[in-house]
Amino acid sequence: MKTNIGIPDKNREKVAALLAPLLADEYVLQAKTRNAHWNVIGPDFHAMHLFFEEQYTKLAEVIDEIAERIRMLGGTAPGSLGAFLKLTHLKELDSKLSRSAPFVKALLADHETIIREMRKAAETCQKMEDEGTNDFIIGLIQEHEKTAWMLRATLA
Repeated sequence: MKTNIGIPDKNREKVAALLAPLLADEYVLQAKTRNAHWNVIGPDFHAMHLFFEEQYTKLAEVIDEIAERIRMLGGTAPGSLGAFLKLTHLKELDSKLSRSAPFVKALLADHETIIREMRKAAETCQKMEDEGTNDFIIGLIQEHEKTAWMLRATLA
């Protein structure tokens, strides 16, 4: 059945397509955050183990919300690791990391990359007459900004 939500078809298709890399970024970031959770060591192990767990749990919700937004727009959400690795703006994490500070630095850089990419996507959504997705992305930006602040404070 055709999607008829008051956004021109070509605009809906463009917005759904621009959400796919954001979905991939969130998925890769969640994997990297789980890696940090599993592999962190040091005197701050317990606190950082819990900190990373809280983050990857939030990211799981965001991943689902972005995929569902793509579907609401009539698109198909990518769902394979191969697709995510092709679409993402992020790099895989060095598997030799173990202390919290290098993990935090890497995750902070990723959150900041995602924030910048989401700002571009929000601007496109406005041009495509999709205020719903624009509002959705703005909310995600705020969540990433908060996490980036927490990661920066952890490194201070």
